[in-house]
Amino acid sequence: MDPRSSAQDVHRCDLCETAIVHSYCDFCHVNLCKPCVVDHISDGYHKHTIVPFNERRSTLIYPKCGRHPHQHCELLCKDCRSFVCSSCMASEQHTGHRFVEVKHEFETKKEIIKKDKVELGNSISPKYEEIAFELENQLANLDEGYEKLTTEISKQGEEWHRQIDIVINKMKTEINGIKLKHKSILKKHLDEIKQIQSLIKETLIVLGELEKSTEISTAIEYISKIKTFSKLPPRVNVLLPTFIPKPIDHEHLYNFFGQIIPLCNAMQEHVLSINQPKTSVRELLDKPEVVATAQTGYLYLYSVTCLNEEIFWTTAGFSGDITCFNIKGNLLRTIKRNFNGRPNDIAADGDGDLLYTNWERKTVNKVRNEQTELLIKLQGWTPRNLCVTSTGDLLVTMYSDDKTQSKVVRYSGFTEKQTIQFDDVGKPLYSGNGSMKFITENRNNDICVADYKAGAVVVVNEAGKLRWRYTGHLSTTKNKSFKPQGVTSDSQCRILTADGENHCIHILNQDGQFLRYIDNCDFKDPLGVCVDSNDNLFVCDYGNSNVRKIRYSKDI
Repeated sequence: MDPRSSAQDVHRCDLCETAIVHSYCDFCHVNLCKPCVVDHISDGYHKHTIVPFNERRSTLIYPKCGRHPHQHCELLCKDCRSFVCSSCMASEQHTGHRFVEVKHEFETKKEIIKKDKVELGNSISPKYEEIAFELENQLANLDEGYEKLTTEISKQGEEWHRQIDIVINKMKTEINGIKLKHKSILKKHLDEIKQIQSLIKETLIVLGELEKSTEISTAIEYISKIKTFSKLPPRVNVLLPTFIPKPIDHEHLYNFFGQIIPLCNAMQEHVLSINQPKTSVRELLDKPEVVATAQTGYLYLYSVTCLNEEIFWTTAGFSGDITCFNIKGNLLRTIKRNFNGRPNDIAADGDGDLLYTNWERKTVNKVRNEQTELLIKLQGWTPRNLCVTSTGDLLVTMYSDDKTQSKVVRYSGFTEKQTIQFDDVGKPLYSGNGSMKFITENRNNDICVADYKAGAVVVVNEAGKLRWRYTGHLSTTKNKSFKPQGVTSDSQCRILTADGENHCIHILNQDGQFLRYIDNCDFKDPLGVCVDSNDNLFVCDYGNSNVRKIRYSKDI
């Protein structure tokens, strides 16, 4: 062996086992030196195929027949799924069976192998890398988020007497425990992703070898794993716990010091675009159109909520009646104002039952089976507007009795779960008065409030952190102040808000970017808005008795 090439051996002749190989018999699959070529073909067998060594394996290697050792199987029995030679084909065992050339099956499988290799390497594997990168980023930013929580707790503790030190330490211990659980969840999912990535890499190596191989049986026996790997794991989005401070009460220090909301381990399903349907997209129409107009006969319509594409509830300012119409304007049902006070805003829950706020009685009520139930009774606060979330929670905007403060409160049944009132620096999120503050939940779980007096749409995330404010769009045609009234959202996470001053509807994307107006529908004072399941917009007009159904996006 030449020392200069000691890292690899040279190929030797399979017959003499000493000379360097020169040729190759593509039928017998043996290496041959020049002298041995003559000896090899001296038997006169006509199927010998001698090729240069670097062009070896240019012919297919057919499997040998198990019943007839001197024959090769060039056919595949489709009924038995077994390789057969010409003698087997003529036997009684395969009488009436269907046959196909193994070369055809081999070429078909090769195409599948080639396609799988490309798809796995170019599409699926990068997706797993993206998921792993996202988990690694969450882990990298974990300490910073928890340090912020600890700082908030410490800051609240400094404002209290030294008697609460033991409570602070208890809560910090709780935070550390949650952090360990948080880290454990992320690491668990990351380990699972890493394991699958390792399997993908191994599969890619095998596919590479299969792609180069001329072994028919190995290729045909290959079973694709694309379907298995295409089932991406759910996206892990474990939300940090939040700390909610409470007023000081020395008798119940721990309970009133604050509240830590535990981990929210949300899983968002991955959808792989390869070989799967894309998410339906409804693009905006260049010119929205009024599909139908319902004449209700009630003046000063305030709020509207649709049950489906044809039926909606609305409430009128003066009468206080809550009425149900179809889109043709036919009155289907009326809930008359009674001694309990006048309804303000309305919404429908997942069961189709009607919910409404009553600012005179400071209550939130439900109408079910013709009976009115009391859900919430407030003290010191007056409910204004409301909406039902995707999880069945209730979001209510309210203002203090002295009309200096406003907030959003989340209820689960009768229980208060969350209060949203201030931003990260302690400033109020909403104007402090009793003006309209219509509310909706976007498809991404953002909470959107149309603050009329502030002239802004205020959007916070599910945890109550401010995301953005929209204060109108500069336009030569819309020259009056932006005063948002009703607000709703559609299946594309777009936010639509009524602008009564400028007689139009603003359409925004989920990040607060203005998209366009709906202003060609003869609005006088559009106020309440809602969308149905097909993204048709319902608008009740305070300036007349109309409820319009508007198509503003393209059909899927």
